[in-house]
Amino acid sequence: MPYTSMPASGAPTCRRALLALRALANRKKAKRMAQFFKTGEGQYGAGDRFLGISVPAIRQLTNKFSAMPLAECRQLLLSPYNDARLLALLVMVQQYRNGDERAQVAICRFYVRHRRRVNNWNLVDSSAPYILGAQLLKRKRSVLYQLTRSSSLWDRRIAVLATLMFIRHGDYADTLRIARLLLADKQDLIHKACGWMLREVGKRQRSRLEEFLTANHRLMPRTMLRYAIERLPARKRRAYLQR
Repeated sequence: MPYTSMPASGAPTCRRALLALRALANRKKAKRMAQFFKTGEGQYGAGDRFLGISVPAIRQLTNKFSAMPLAECRQLLLSPYNDARLLALLVMVQQYRNGDERAQVAICRFYVRHRRRVNNWNLVDSSAPYILGAQLLKRKRSVLYQLTRSSSLWDRRIAVLATLMFIRHGDYADTLRIARLLLADKQDLIHKACGWMLREVGKRQRSRLEEFLTANHRLMPRTMLRYAIERLPARKRRAYLQR
């Protein structure tokens, strides 16, 4: 099973993964990515570093390292490079998708325990729905509300993004409840995440979105509102914005 120990010979290890990543590094692209992901002092991604590797290239490496044990994934998550942490998370997503119930429980617990290393929006968005969200589809969801109340921006974004998996299964209640709890959040990345998830609800059941908007649009941060109404007819968008 993916999370058990593997023989040393030919095993997919953190060291081999880092060597493969460094072989794909692009200094110019790394500089652009550092700017895009707001890594300057005082910005949300402060201190994050990049090797400058495209997501499709990292996804190709995911297949090569798909059997990497969780102990090795942990070492990869400790890397200062966003590219390396993304590879570790995509490996975990693939293992979760292909694993049995025991493997899935182990991977989700590992994910929650090491979530401090899921510390940029691309890392959250690539993993939270597909590990934590998938695990909670038929389970109690109290952990999401603990994360919603967290002082960590990334914990709160994990809570919001995890509900994408519920939305895809026609379950909207937690998305709406968490978005309501985060109406007063100060972080633009949370406004965007909530607005995005609300828009996803509206794509499937517009009446649920409009019910939420009717009750809360005057309290919604402008960014959250704009994201949420993006798929509505122009006349309705104007009406909500003017109010």
